[in-house]
Amino acid sequence: MTVIQGARVDTEEEILSLYRAHLSKGRATLAELFGSHMEVESSGAWLTTSDGERFLNAGGYGVFIMGARHPIVMEEVERQLHTHPTATRILLEPTVARAAEALVSVMPKGLDRVHFALSGAEAVETGLKLARAGGRRRTVSMLGGYHGKTLGALSTTAKEVYQAPFRPLIPDVRHLPFGDAEALEAELRAHPGEVCVILEPVQGEGGVIIPPKGYLKRVEELVRAYDGFLILDEVQTGFGRLGEWWGADTEGVVPDVLLTGKALGGGVLPVSAAVATRQAFRPFDKDPYVHTATFSGQPLLMAAVQGAIRAVKEERLVSRSMDLGAVLLSRISEIAHRNIPGQLVEVRGQGLLIGVELVEAGLAGELLIELFNNGVVANHSMIGSSVVRFTPPATLTDGDVKFFLDSFDKATRDLISGSATMPEGGN
Repeated sequence: MTVIQGARVDTEEEILSLYRAHLSKGRATLAELFGSHMEVESSGAWLTTSDGERFLNAGGYGVFIMGARHPIVMEEVERQLHTHPTATRILLEPTVARAAEALVSVMPKGLDRVHFALSGAEAVETGLKLARAGGRRRTVSMLGGYHGKTLGALSTTAKEVYQAPFRPLIPDVRHLPFGDAEALEAELRAHPGEVCVILEPVQGEGGVIIPPKGYLKRVEELVRAYDGFLILDEVQTGFGRLGEWWGADTEGVVPDVLLTGKALGGGVLPVSAAVATRQAFRPFDKDPYVHTATFSGQPLLMAAVQGAIRAVKEERLVSRSMDLGAVLLSRISEIAHRNIPGQLVEVRGQGLLIGVELVEAGLAGELLIELFNNGVVANHSMIGSSVVRFTPPATLTDGDVKFFLDSFDKATRDLISGSATMPEGGN
């Protein structure tokens, strides 16, 4: 199938060849596993390929809490695009100020200083640098956690296959078991006033790992007791994904820095942010050039942020995420236990972050293909590779929900029958 782009015609074969020549041979091979389909359009919960097929997007790594091209976000972005998309960073510029104001309005109380960036990993680097500037030279992250692949973020991501080619990494980083408050207390007690703790409220790439109730609050108490520094990485879990604005809200936690991204750009543009207390942000207040980036806070991105926050508020997507997530979790669990009991370890989730853990990673890959064959896009988990992860929009209609559950039912039945095949069009 071809796609006409002005005077140029794109074919799947040519684009696959360009991937191999200029992007990544491995990425091209992965595309072939899914039939070399080429996505060319998206709207709401659906994406369309070059051959006219439509797929329900329950993946996207958590970006699409409000779906694709939400009209409120598009309205804000289009207005800014035609007036002033990129700023000099020298003069006052209103969109970044208004975006910061809007973001602070939905944050836990006390978090009122904002540094905008583009990616989640950049937000992580910002948080780690604030901790360093505040005197915390040791870092604790959690086994199974994922914080990105830039050098500092990678140092806190405890995955051998990602770390090994790039060692030595940032020194004085320890990885502790997620959910083990006693192990954390021992580390903090051994190094009072020196430790930055970074963790996710729920480990998304770890395979949707939910900590024991009260764990986050206990982490906050321990960090305060031993004069540490707390970073909550909510790049995936925030913005309503867990059925609250932030995972921090589930236990009334106020970290020194809260990181957000993915959905922050409204499913339209790449934006992230590190939002800090005044005390934690003090090093950046003193010197505005100590941590900068050319495209941080650019007007077009800030328009997307304002639109995204408006959309979540006006359409009550946080409560929708909680209610819809409860329905999907129950039905997914019921179907999985009925259709694949011998291949299933567990179904777990919170809000619209749902994981289906299988007995081995290969089965998870097969299930992803079967879901695709039945019209649903999902994700694997980069740390917990035996987990298929669903992060659907909170804007799903009743018809979308029915399609998704019917497709999951068919995909799991096809999985158990051993009929997992490459989607049509594959080589």
